Amino acid sequence: MAAGWERAKRAMAARLCVRAPRVRAAAEGEREGEGEGEERGRTVAASPPSRAASRRLSRSGSRSSTRICAICLGGMWSGNGQALFTAECSHKFHFHCISSSVRHGNLVCPICRAVWKELPFQGPLPAADANNGTARVNPLDWPLDDRQQRQQQRMSVARRLSRADSVTRQWQLPVYRSLNGGGVFDDDEQLDLQPENVVQSQDDVDAMVVGSVGITTYTAFPAMEESVAQEEFAILIHLKAPSSPAPATSRRAPVDLVCVLDVSWSMAGTKLALLKRAVGFVIRTLGPSDRLSVVTFSSAARRLFPLKRMTEAGRQRALQKVNSLVADGGTNIADALKKATRVMEDRWERNPVCSIVLLSDGRDTYSVPAPLGGGQTDYSVLVPSSLLPGGAAQHVQVHAFGFGADHDSPAMHSIAEMSGGTFSFIDAAGSIQDAFAQCIGGLLSVVAQELRLSVECDDDGVLLSSLISGGYASHVDGDGRGGFIDVGDLYADEERDFLVTVRVPAARGESALITPSCTYRNTVTMETVSVGGNTATVPRTVDPVSSDMSPEVERELHRLHATEDMAAARAAAERGDFELAISILDERLRALGSRAAALNDDPQCAALVAELAEMQDRVDSRQRYEESGRAYMLAGLSSHSWQRATARGDSTELTSAIHTYQTPFMVDMLQRSQTLQPAEVVMATMSRSSPALVASPSRLAASPPPRRRSVRPTWSFPGRH
Repeated sequence: MAAGWERAKRAMAARLCVRAPRVRAAAEGEREGEGEGEERGRTVAASPPSRAASRRLSRSGSRSSTRICAICLGGMWSGNGQALFTAECSHKFHFHCISSSVRHGNLVCPICRAVWKELPFQGPLPAADANNGTARVNPLDWPLDDRQQRQQQRMSVARRLSRADSVTRQWQLPVYRSLNGGGVFDDDEQLDLQPENVVQSQDDVDAMVVGSVGITTYTAFPAMEESVAQEEFAILIHLKAPSSPAPATSRRAPVDLVCVLDVSWSMAGTKLALLKRAVGFVIRTLGPSDRLSVVTFSSAARRLFPLKRMTEAGRQRALQKVNSLVADGGTNIADALKKATRVMEDRWERNPVCSIVLLSDGRDTYSVPAPLGGGQTDYSVLVPSSLLPGGAAQHVQVHAFGFGADHDSPAMHSIAEMSGGTFSFIDAAGSIQDAFAQCIGGLLSVVAQELRLSVECDDDGVLLSSLISGGYASHVDGDGRGGFIDVGDLYADEERDFLVTVRVPAARGESALITPSCTYRNTVTMETVSVGGNTATVPRTVDPVSSDMSPEVERELHRLHATEDMAAARAAAERGDFELAISILDERLRALGSRAAALNDDPQCAALVAELAEMQDRVDSRQRYEESGRAYMLAGLSSHSWQRATARGDSTELTSAIHTYQTPFMVDMLQRSQTLQPAEVVMATMSRSSPALVASPSRLAASPPPRRRSVRPTWSFPGRH
């Protein structure tokens, strides 16, 4: 009976469910307990020990504290795979016992009640959270940020591990991390900090990033009459990111990437096979300093593996995990995004660039977005709060890929838009790899982060009227003398155009209008860079001014007008008025056609013509619109909103003139993907693709009049007399 009670006491201290000895009557309990030992096949709660036994246990614990763990009451011996922890008060415990105790908020010695300054626990302490009401305790009170605190804790643990024998050390780390496996993803592979990957000199920096962000301004007209005041004079600010000559090597900013993959039953068969091939391309493209994690979801989400460096061994393990995927269950996008966001938030160490890539071919069957009225829907229920504006993970962009005719394109577009990412539409299964390749080509070439464009007015009386920034957040000061646009990340050689309108008073000589500048973080050196632009000036003259607008400003106005018409056509199609949608797009095609002679050689205007014609073809009926038109238009709106390339349709359109936002590295990665595509995938893609409607100036001139005039406000060119 004594042996049975001893095992029960140890199990109770460890909070385990055990087989305890059955309590008998006083007359026969002792005899039957000794004869039968513990009752087999039945699990019951053990009765508490007697007061005398408690006194004996207390005396025994005080005499043998070096041999008995005061938490689990088990013996402690060095070696044999047991990790021991000796506190600063000289009391010794099993490492896993005291770590679990500290994790639950017990910050004092269980024996002498001494308050510890060095904790035997490297995971995050319980945090203040509105959902569960728990509080984070920081007994060390370090005046450091969270990352520095985590590094200090890891160094303290490393010093303790160095004093242990090799067997104990090999056993201790898995237990250390398993304590957090239930709710915290802190088991990522450590970053590669080898000397060959560290910037050694200024020559290395110059070899990684060529130049800095360039700022150029263009005024709408070359001059202004000195006696005339302009209420809205347009100025174009053009940004050009620096080049990065070697994006595929280690001479670039490394990436932390989480791929969120739909493996529901609808992905079974060829879809899943092509998805595995596409993820395999991503795995082989990432370098040894990049880390990848994969989250899969069907009815529930699970992390396939933590963030792993894509070394040769890491690639092989990742490929094995991905190739073992099977399709089954429903679609739970919200749970998958929560898990992917936790992977990003719980990182101990962080690469400079991070992103989430989400692919799904269906609708979320577990989270129902709330209607907002007027045909609008609130999709924030699908997005973790930390990804929303002002959230902790606001810098983590979600690049969403809607696949096939049955995916929820408005939901996927909203998820990407809320996080600052892009939405892409994949029509054919064979185009998944190409769409991923284009996105990865951008992520592997980020040269600037947290870029803010500032605008300051110069001459007295010059006031800032508006900053037309698309999807980027902008602000105009109350006095109208300045403002800014938060641009965020820039890929190598990426360009941005922002239209600024200012109020210009009558003046003589020359008017100094605005001076742009920007600040950003260099992803290679992690230093903040400030760049000043030249002041935009316009001469004042007494002679009449030519009405010919600057081609740079006119091109941007055409793009903005076309984007507005795309949104108006989509709104009409959502109401079921497909005739009006076609009319709106046709009207914009006519406007571009009237300038065909002047803009014939301009690739951006040619791309707008092709894009509008393709949209017009995809909204000619409800069936066509719901199959591909809605997703195609949303991908186009996402592209123009962020001025960044997105996938639309199939691979033939990825290489067409429509994608003027593609960077050289995107094109290079896309060509690599298409070179590696097997013949059967290419044939499957070509069989699904439909020839794009590319409108020419002659076709526009011969096109019939619109079937219905659109009724909406027009926007005249700012600054035109």
